[in-house]
Amino acid sequence: PKINPHIPAMKACLAPLMKVDEDAVSIKATTTEKLSFVGREEGMAALAVVLIEKD
Repeated sequence: PKINPHIPAMKACLAPLMKVDEDAVSIKATTTEKLSFVGREEGMAALAVVLIEKD
């Protein structure tokens, strides 16, 4: 399923947990152009990247 409609709710849930504004949370979605088991719809994958800076 496409996650774009769910991104605002995801940001609203994540921001308070990280104690940041929703504007500081970025969520992106992309396709694999039918490559690998993900593109063939045989499975799914997720990747998370986090940058934390101390003031």
